[in-house]
Amino acid sequence: VQLQASGGGLVQAGGSLRLSCAASGRAFSSYVMAWFRQAPGKEREFVALNSWSSGYTNYADSVKGRFTISRDSAKNTVYLQMNSLKPEDTAVYYCAAGRISSVSARAYDYWGQGTQVTVSS
Repeated sequence: VQLQASGGGLVQAGGSLRLSCAASGRAFSSYVMAWFRQAPGKEREFVALNSWSSGYTNYADSVKGRFTISRDSAKNTVYLQMNSLKPEDTAVYYCAAGRISSVSARAYDYWGQGTQVTVSS
């Protein structure tokens, strides 16, 4: 599985962005898809995940109510809609694919290259 993330950019606080992660390869719907982020000098942290097979979705507390993860299996693409952005959301965002639903980055086997999100105050 190869993942290609896109959609990052510079936005003012309170604004919105939608990230996309296009997956190549078969059996896309069998994978748990997740988003992580990493700010400078910090560890990579969990943002959101979606399991198509079970319908399970989970979010980090810091983004609940503001971010929404979704996927389009026909397009082999997972999205992260980010609303009400805050400066503390500034980070490189990574999409990941794995076999189990986990908030740990170690559980994911495939990673996209990352896309920068910068939120100005």
